[in-house]
Amino acid sequence: MLLPSLEGRGRGWVGRLGDGATAPSRPTPNPSLSGRGVLVAAVALLSLATPAFADGIIDNVNGITIADGGRVVRFRAMLVDKDGRITRLVPPGEAPPKLSRKELVKNAGKPLYDWRRDMGGKIVLPGFIDAHGHVLELGFRALDLDLSGTRSLDEAKAKIANYVKANPDRKWVVGGGWNQEAWGLGRFPTAADLDSVVSDHPVWLSRADGHASWGNSAALKEAGITAKTVAPAGGRIEKTGAQPSGVFVDSAQELVAKVVPQPLPKERDAAFLTAQAILLGYGVTATADMGTTLDEWLTYRRMADIGALRVRIMSYGMGMETANRVGGKGPTPWLYGDRLRMGGVKIYSDGALGSRGAWLKAPYADAPSQSGAGFLTDDQLQNSMSRAAMDGFQTAVHAIGDRANEQVLDAIQVLSETYKGDRRWRVEHAQIVAPEDLVRFGRFGTIASMQPTHQTSDRTMAEARLGPDRLAGAYAWNSMLKNGAGLAFGSDFPVERPDPFAGWAAAFTRMDADGQPSGGWRPEERVTREQAWWAFTGGAAYAGFAEKQFGSLQPGQRADFIVVDRDPTLASPTELRGTVVQQTWVGGEKVFERK
Repeated sequence: MLLPSLEGRGRGWVGRLGDGATAPSRPTPNPSLSGRGVLVAAVALLSLATPAFADGIIDNVNGITIADGGRVVRFRAMLVDKDGRITRLVPPGEAPPKLSRKELVKNAGKPLYDWRRDMGGKIVLPGFIDAHGHVLELGFRALDLDLSGTRSLDEAKAKIANYVKANPDRKWVVGGGWNQEAWGLGRFPTAADLDSVVSDHPVWLSRADGHASWGNSAALKEAGITAKTVAPAGGRIEKTGAQPSGVFVDSAQELVAKVVPQPLPKERDAAFLTAQAILLGYGVTATADMGTTLDEWLTYRRMADIGALRVRIMSYGMGMETANRVGGKGPTPWLYGDRLRMGGVKIYSDGALGSRGAWLKAPYADAPSQSGAGFLTDDQLQNSMSRAAMDGFQTAVHAIGDRANEQVLDAIQVLSETYKGDRRWRVEHAQIVAPEDLVRFGRFGTIASMQPTHQTSDRTMAEARLGPDRLAGAYAWNSMLKNGAGLAFGSDFPVERPDPFAGWAAAFTRMDADGQPSGGWRPEERVTREQAWWAFTGGAAYAGFAEKQFGSLQPGQRADFIVVDRDPTLASPTELRGTVVQQTWVGGEKVFERK
C-alpha cells in the first residue's frame, strides 16, 4: 500500500498493512512467476476464456462449497445463466434436469443448455477471496528485484549484484522484500552495505512490509539527504551517529521516493497482468485492493476496457482525495460485470511491527526507547473516517499496534452515534490488541480483516518486540469471532504469498509449513477449518459489501470457482498446503489452466 506516491517498486510511501516478515521459503505448487515468462503467461490467459453468453451447465463435478455459519454443501452440477451467474446447484444423487421428449418437440429440438462442460468428476470449490492485498505491488515485486526468501544479508547482496549485472541499463535499481529479522542481522541494513555492491547508481529497496526502505549512498545523494535532514511526522530516519544510515521508516520514505522515477503506464499494465496471473494461479478470483491510487485505478480501467480484467477487484482508495476523484459523491457502481468497484477508503493509523512503527501502549521490549507512532491525532482520524462515511464510503483503517487499534475502536464508537445503518467498519490487520479491547470488535458491525500467515511468519519477532506478557491479544482470530466481530482473511500480498491454502492451514493450526511450533502458537486462538474457509470466501466478500455478487457459490452469485486436486475438507494441514489449483473460472469462463 503506498501512502502517497508510488505503488509498487518500493518507490513510494508504501506503508503496506502487514507486519512484514517475508513469506516462508518453501517449494510451492503455485510458484510466483517472474520476468518475461510471467508476461507470456499473463497474456496467454486472455485466450483461455470460454465465453458463457448462453445458459449452460458445469456438470459431473465433486462440488464442495461453504455457507454462512460453516455449513459444508456438496453438489454434482452447477447451472449457469448467460450472465455467468449460478441459477442452481444440483445436489449429489440427483440427475441434472433434462427436457422431456414433448418439451424437446415444443422447443424445436433445442437442448436445455446451450453449452455443457463435463469436469470428469473433479473437485470444484468456490474461488478464494483475498480480503487484503496490493495488486500492482505484487506485479512489480515479481518484475523488479525481489529479495523475498533471502535468508542473510550476504545472500541478499549476491542477489542484488546478479540483478545489476543482468540489467546494466537501469538507472535506478528498485525492488523490495528484504527483512532483517529473517536474516538474523540484529540491526537494519545500511547504505554502506549496499555501496559494497552498487555504488555508481542509485538503489532503493522496500522492506517486506512496505513500511521501511533501504537506499545506497547514491540514492541518498540524489535525494539531497544529509545529517541535517529532518524526518517528517510519522516517520523515522535510522542513523549511525548523526548521519543517516540508509533506512527510512514510514513517512520518511517519501524523502527519497519522491526522486525515484515513476513507472510508465505500460509498465503498470505489465505489472497488473503479472499480478493477475499469479492470483488466478493460486485460485484467487477476487481481492480487496487496499490503497488504490489514481494511476492504479486507471490501470484497472484500461485493462477492463480491452477485456483483460479477469480477477474481481474491491478497491479501497488511497485516502479521500483519490476516492472523490474516482467516485465523485460516493462509491462507484460495480463495473465490467461485477469485476471492479471502488467502495471504500484506506486510512493509516500506524506503521508495522517489523520496522517498529506499530503504535504501542508501552515501549518495545527490544527497543525501550521506542513505542512506534500514530500517524493521525484522534481528531484527525475521526474527521477522515467521518468524511468518508458522509459520502457513503466504507472505511478500512490500518492498525497493527495495540494503541492504534484502541484509537480506531474509539473512533468507530464515536462515529456510530452519527452514522447509522450497515457501515461494516474495517480494521486492517488488528495484529496486537489489548485484551480489554478485544470485546469492542464485536460492536457496531466492526470487521477484523486479518492475515493468518502473518502469525506464522511473525511469531518469534512478535515475542521479541512485545515480550511474553503482552501477547494475549496477538493475532487473536478466535477471540474476534467469540466477541461477535466479522472475520475476513487475506494475505497482504506481496508481504506474504497470496496462497489461500497456506493461510487456511495456518488459521486452524497456528503452525507454519514445517509444523512449528508443535501444537500451535497460542493455540487458543485457532479457528475451525470451516470458519477459516468462510473467512477466505464468503466472509471476505461480506467485508467488501460483495456478498450478493460472489463468495460462496449459491444461486444469484457469479460462477467463480476453482478445480483442485484434492478434497480440502479431508486433507491434513500438510496436504492442504500442497493443494494444486488445476483450473480457475470467473463468471462461468475459464481464465486459468495449469499445464
